[in-house]
Amino acid sequence: MVEYLHLNDEPHLVANVCDNCGATYFDRRNACAACGAREFTASRLANTGSVRTFTIVHRAARGVPAPYVSAVVDLDGGGRVKSNIINVEPKPENVTLGMRVRLATYVTATDDDGVEAVAFGYEPVAA
Repeated sequence: MVEYLHLNDEPHLVANVCDNCGATYFDRRNACAACGAREFTASRLANTGSVRTFTIVHRAARGVPAPYVSAVVDLDGGGRVKSNIINVEPKPENVTLGMRVRLATYVTATDDDGVEAVAFGYEPVAA
């Protein structure tokens, strides 16, 4: 569903990393918002990380199942992703700050031709 999710044998995210300061962006940039540099390198990000912050959303747009866990994940090796925590019951006792998570993909819809829309989230890593 997004260009920075690469689906292959091992799905992963790819970001544009500023060659000067290391700031990470998922969208295309003319210049780095952190330092103003103009050179970027596409870099594969780690599939694992830890929950930096989260909230449990109880009200959502029509058609979006709620409650769900919305989070910010600090990726191992750098980068930060806003995503949902999936494959966990959305209760406060099931999600914690610093909880280890890993990238997971899932099908969100299928069109009339059988083409699947694939999204990503992060799921807890078994301790």
